[in-house]
Amino acid sequence: IEGVMDRDSDVELIAKSTPFQGYFRVDKYRLRHRRFDGGWSAPIEREVFERGHSVAVLPYDPVRDCVVLIEQFRMAPYVSGDPPWLIETIAGIVEPGEAPEAVARREAVEEADCRLEAPLALIGKSYLSPGGTSEHCHIFCGPCDSAGLGGVHGLAEEGEDIRVVVLEFETALQLLEAGKVQASPALISLLWLARHRERLRREWR
Repeated sequence: IEGVMDRDSDVELIAKSTPFQGYFRVDKYRLRHRRFDGGWSAPIEREVFERGHSVAVLPYDPVRDCVVLIEQFRMAPYVSGDPPWLIETIAGIVEPGEAPEAVARREAVEEADCRLEAPLALIGKSYLSPGGTSEHCHIFCGPCDSAGLGGVHGLAEEGEDIRVVVLEFETALQLLEAGKVQASPALISLLWLARHRERLRREWR
């Protein structure tokens, strides 16, 4: 769909401040933007949570038809009253100067002791919560050998306690359809794999 608005000419930034700066940062903006009827909005104020950008990767074993997922404690669902151990894809934050694919390979080793083979397939770039954070996530799927993978991994200095879950693809899809997969990169990557799986099994075997 062709956009009808221009980022520069259809947004007027009035003021910007940083009310919080810690490990993460919160920036506050006052702006107005062009409306679809051609007029301008009233000035609005919005806070944006700045935590950097991220990468997620779904390792897929085309020989065994298995995916490698992880399970770990997450604070946000705990605070929301939901079960706080989530089934997720391997993921990590992009450090300055790092390429997204390099992050995917590094995090796969750190979180699952999984070596991704070449090539990685870029599923897409997703804004995880565009109403409140600038974070976008490069989501990949990559070939691997899932034999022997499992156990608990993660960096002790980062307080990580990550359980590796190797599942046949159909089992993972059943979990998704039962509402047991609630992290958006895992949802996106599993649904993408459902569409491209047969092609990848031919190309990656």
